[in-house]
Amino acid sequence: MNRGAGFSLLELLVALAVFGLLVLAMLQLAGENTRTLAILQEQWLADVVAGNQAVEAALLDESALVAGGGRVQLGGRGWEWERRLEPAPVEGLVRVRVDVRAAGGGQVLASAGLLRESR
Repeated sequence: MNRGAGFSLLELLVALAVFGLLVLAMLQLAGENTRTLAILQEQWLADVVAGNQAVEAALLDESALVAGGGRVQLGGRGWEWERRLEPAPVEGLVRVRVDVRAAGGGQVLASAGLLRESR
């Protein structure tokens, strides 16, 4: 028999096993990328909500600036935000902190803060 004419069955099985492992690794990587993209999109949208609420707090009248919270819609999703007022290290200023969570979620996804004049 001429042994140089092709691959043996064992060589083909090893090649298929290596190819199968590579395909599984690529599928795992693609799935992980999809999950990471979804997380990044959620955090980015939460950051936009936090920034919007911080700008609103900066533009509010001093008498209207109070601690509280609310709900908004952005990107087809519901978001809950909470505004806290804390004393600032400088006299005459107040620190405004805004935390944002997905609607019904407990984890803070984004925060924004600013200093502004106090009453």
